Amino acid sequence: MELMLQKFTKIDPIHEVLEKAKTLTQFIYSHATVLKLLRDACPDELVKSSKIRFIEPFLTLENIVSQKECLIRMFQSSDWHSSILASTDEGKRMSDMVEDQSFWTEALMAVKATIPLVEVLKLLDCTNKPQVGFIYDTLDQAKETIKKEFKHKRSHYARFWKAIDDIWDEYLHSHLHAAGYFLNPTLFYSSNFYTDVEVSCGLCCCVVRMIEDRHIQHLITQQIDEYRVGRGTFHLGSFKDKLSNISPGALWWSQYGGQCPELQRLAVRILSQTCNGASHYRLKRSLVETLLTEGMNPIEKLRLQDLVFVHCNLQLQAFDPDGSNDNTYNVVDPMDEWIVGTGPNLVSENTELTWMDLELGSRNGKGKYCVEGPIIHVKKEEEENC
Repeated sequence: MELMLQKFTKIDPIHEVLEKAKTLTQFIYSHATVLKLLRDACPDELVKSSKIRFIEPFLTLENIVSQKECLIRMFQSSDWHSSILASTDEGKRMSDMVEDQSFWTEALMAVKATIPLVEVLKLLDCTNKPQVGFIYDTLDQAKETIKKEFKHKRSHYARFWKAIDDIWDEYLHSHLHAAGYFLNPTLFYSSNFYTDVEVSCGLCCCVVRMIEDRHIQHLITQQIDEYRVGRGTFHLGSFKDKLSNISPGALWWSQYGGQCPELQRLAVRILSQTCNGASHYRLKRSLVETLLTEGMNPIEKLRLQDLVFVHCNLQLQAFDPDGSNDNTYNVVDPMDEWIVGTGPNLVSENTELTWMDLELGSRNGKGKYCVEGPIIHVKKEEEENC
């Protein structure tokens, strides 16, 4: 899914608007007087952090869009115009960009396209529960959300759908996803469940590959029909109140799948799978990537393989599936590229402001330039510009 977002950033003008937003945050956080104005004007930090580093730019852009009016008011304020930075080329460029409607139109378009996928990543990463029964439908819902955000105009959302489908077809999709979708009772017994060739083939492939005994394969095929029409105990478990109170994985199948033991065992195996990647378990990807180095000494490569094996298993053993393994940052990394620019400061400021003054400034959630109520809601305002 990170590859999907990476493909999004190559679609114009998403890459361009992200770079513009980065120059804005770098400018603000690099100058104490502007940062003080920001903290007086806006109810929250501009730069958003996350333990999933790749989604931080999109969360930050969403946050910038939500604080559009505050930023405009800040650059229109007398405090800004009286500052020395307002007369610099960089200051004028930042002020013009914030007051340029085309920047906000492009930023809003980027947010509409990327945030549905960001939400999927956050959803999958924040839980330790098996998600293989939901990934197929969740990603489909993300696509539908993008389509809805662009008012069902195919010319606007088609390129984003294609980016998702390209990665899905080449890297992400597994028959387990389709089978998990079919065997998830929460989705299967809902009114909007649908099955197509991809779902049917995925389920059949899982039956053939996971079950070697032909006789058991035949029994499972018959039992799938029982599950499909909701006979016997399947009927009892298909009611909404039971679906909402029981986990749609092993627990549901253990309670309502006993009449079809072969299908029950298959469903439990599939729905018990997790969709989490290596980073969720704090596994170091760099170690595995080193194994791909060409020309490595064969003996050293074997030794490294053993070290990687030990590292991964120790990390998995130490991981607490029932506890909190969330390392979400509560503060922004002071060396984040969205805060620290590559070039020197344009202006040497004569200010007595310290980091404590900025940290303890107007942090009551309502600055003097801030407007009441929600400023921008992505789904409701400025959609006509997209």
